[in-house]
Amino acid sequence: MKRKLIAAIGVATMIVGVAACGSNGDSGKSSASSITVWLTVDAQHNWPELVKAADDAIIAKHPGLKVKHEYYAWPDKNAKLDAVLATDNAPDVVEMGNTEMVPYMAEGAFAEVDPSKFDNSGAWLDGLKQSVMYDGKTYGVPYYAAARIATWRKDVAAAAGVSAAPKSWTELTGDLDKIQAKEGAKFSAWYQPSRDWYAAMSFVYDAGGAIAKQDGGQWKASLEDPAAIQGLNAWKAIEAKYMHGDLTKDESDRYIVYGQGKSAMMYAPGWEAPSAADPKFDKTGGKLKDNLVNFVLPGPSGKNMPVFLGGSDLAIPSKSKAQDLAAEWINDFTNTKGQQVLMGKGNLPNNNTQLATLESDPASAVTAEAAKISWFVPTAPGWGTVEKAKTLQDMLQAIATGKKSVEQAAKDADSAIDKVINVKN
Repeated sequence: MKRKLIAAIGVATMIVGVAACGSNGDSGKSSASSITVWLTVDAQHNWPELVKAADDAIIAKHPGLKVKHEYYAWPDKNAKLDAVLATDNAPDVVEMGNTEMVPYMAEGAFAEVDPSKFDNSGAWLDGLKQSVMYDGKTYGVPYYAAARIATWRKDVAAAAGVSAAPKSWTELTGDLDKIQAKEGAKFSAWYQPSRDWYAAMSFVYDAGGAIAKQDGGQWKASLEDPAAIQGLNAWKAIEAKYMHGDLTKDESDRYIVYGQGKSAMMYAPGWEAPSAADPKFDKTGGKLKDNLVNFVLPGPSGKNMPVFLGGSDLAIPSKSKAQDLAAEWINDFTNTKGQQVLMGKGNLPNNNTQLATLESDPASAVTAEAAKISWFVPTAPGWGTVEKAKTLQDMLQAIATGKKSVEQAAKDADSAIDKVINVKN
C-alpha cells in the first residue's frame, strides 16, 4: 500500500533513549486512566470489530480504563502527528505506513519496544520487520501487509494463443510478445506506469542490486552498481516493448486505466484488479470480472520477483504517558486472533506462520506466495527526504522517455540521494 510520507516531523526536542516497553520492574507501569489510539480510516470502515475486540481485551485486564480513538485519512495523519508531537499531548498508539517509520525512528519520536512481548514477533514478515527497526533496535509492531501481484486478462491472452499464466520470465515475455503482436501498437500488453518506483525497484533487487547500501554506519546510494544497472535495463526493456500509454504517469489511477480495456496485464497491489472490474471503472462491457487471472510475477533472475510489501505498523510515541498500556493494546490488536480477522478482510498477516495458511486458499494463494520474497526501502535517517523529492520517480521517467540513458539517470539519482540520505529530517 503506497503511503505518502510527510517528512516535516518537528520533534527535535523529542526525548531519546526511553526505556523499552515492558521493561523489568515497575518503572514502566502506568497509572493512566485512559489511552488514545490513532488509526487510519481503514480500520474504522473495514474492521471496526477488531478495534472493539482489542478495547474489550485490555479493559478486561484493567477495569475502568478508557480507550479513546481518533481516525485519520492518510494524507492528513502525519501533519496532525507532527504538530501534536511538539506538545505534551501525544497519542499513545499511532498507525504509520511502513515507509513513514524511518524519519520518526531516527528522530527519537517513537519509544523502543521489546519484540518478545508481541505475538508472532519471531515470524514477522521480513519487509515489515525491517520497517520497524532502526540502528538495531525495534520501534514498532507490524500491523498488516499487502503484496504486488501480476494480473492479466485470460480472454486477451487466449485470443493471442496463450492458454496458461507464465511460470518463468521467458514464458512471460514470450506470451506478452504474442499479445502485443495480436493487439497492435496502441495496446499495452503490460501497462506499467514509468513513475511506479515500487515495480521498477523490484527489478533492481531481483538483479541483486539495491537503492542504497550501508557501510560503516553511513548510507550510500548504489543505483550505479552493475547489478542495479542490470535491473534498470530489464525494466526499461519492458517499458519500451509493452507499455504504450503515457510515459509520464504514476500508478495512482492504474486500475482506472486498466478498466478501459486497452491493456492485458498489470503488476500491482492485489486490490487494483478487482477495483478495475468494478462497474464504475470497467469500460469493457463487463469483460473484466470473469477474465482476470492472478499470478506471481517471475523475475529475469529465474526466481519470483521480489516485492515491496506495503502495509502499516503501530508505534508508541516517546511522549506517551502510558507506554505499557499502549503496548498491551497493540498486542491485543495484532495478536494471532487479530491477524485472522485482518486476513478475512483480504489483508496479509504480519507473520509468516499465518501467511502459510493462505497458500491453500485459491483466493489468496498467489498473494501469499508473492509475499515470501520482499525488499524494503533503506532505513536511513534521510529516506523521507528522498521520497519527498521523488528522486526515483524522476529518474525512471527520464529513462522511459529517453531523456537520459540508464547509466546517466542512475548517476544523477545517486548524487541526489547521497546529499540527503544520511541527514535527519
